[in-house]
Amino acid sequence: MTLNVYLSGEIHTDWRERIIAGAEGLDVTFSAPVTDHAASDDCGVAILGAEDSKYWHDHKGAMLNAIRTRKGLADADVVVVRFGDKYKQWNAAFDAGYAAALGKALVILQPPEHDHALKEVDAAALAVAREPEQVVDVLRYVLTGALPR
Repeated sequence: MTLNVYLSGEIHTDWRERIIAGAEGLDVTFSAPVTDHAASDDCGVAILGAEDSKYWHDHKGAMLNAIRTRKGLADADVVVVRFGDKYKQWNAAFDAGYAAALGKALVILQPPEHDHALKEVDAAALAVAREPEQVVDVLRYVLTGALPR
């Protein structure tokens, strides 16, 4: 069995790299949004032309990024959504809801201090992890039935 895993959420820490490295040897393919913050913010105007209004600048970028996000979510067997400490990730919450609506297996990665704020998101998830290594353990268990060492 191969698992297609979409890694959604904050882009300011190394959580994606830790999951990908930890899953080495497992039959997993990963996809993610564009994590280059400047490229993600400016893709719309870089490709489709400048905007005078910041709203339309952001809107163009969001629409282009949505093409990649929708494809990644649609193709995923498992969607991991990371909520970090530094910023409010409204886009991550949207991705979690979209994945839940698609019936995707949802794993949330968040610090304990977000438990109350994310209680509805967590209720839709099949697992809530605190560390990227726990996500790897979830993937390993799903694929092999092996418990952590």
